Amino acid sequence: MPKMTQVDIKLLNKISTLLNEKKLTVATAESCTGGFIAHNLTNISGSSNYFDRGIISYSNDAKNELLNVPKELLKEHGAVSEPVAKAMAEGIRKISNSDIGLSTTGVAGPTGGTKEKPVGLVYVGLSTKKDTIVKKFRFNEDRIGNKIATCNAALNLLYEYLDAM
Repeated sequence: MPKMTQVDIKLLNKISTLLNEKKLTVATAESCTGGFIAHNLTNISGSSNYFDRGIISYSNDAKNELLNVPKELLKEHGAVSEPVAKAMAEGIRKISNSDIGLSTTGVAGPTGGTKEKPVGLVYVGLSTKKDTIVKKFRFNEDRIGNKIATCNAALNLLYEYLDAM
């Protein structure tokens, strides 16, 4: 796998165009990406038309307090899990009253991984009023590479959703 060094600016521009054309808003709830998705979405001029807010919910307390992720869910599945990514995406969408909630949770590394949840394991969630989907990824980059790869995966998921509408 080639080393990821940057976010796809062409993809960001396509997302911006589609969000503007469809008059949709998006909000992000980020853990392992630390605000990187929000940063990139807002690098496009005019992003205030569609970007509502981004919450960096790095700790379990932040996930619970800011996104209403149930403590029981965090305890049962752990922060890096499909149910938590789903709850984060739904939480940010509802709290922000945005059309789309986008979430990330994972292990960026190089420490923090376990046999069950290795470094590079990431879940990306996308929530709309109709449905919530979560995709699981396993990246093999360094910490920054994993964050970039996760950001690109989230942006690709957002683009696929918008393009299919």
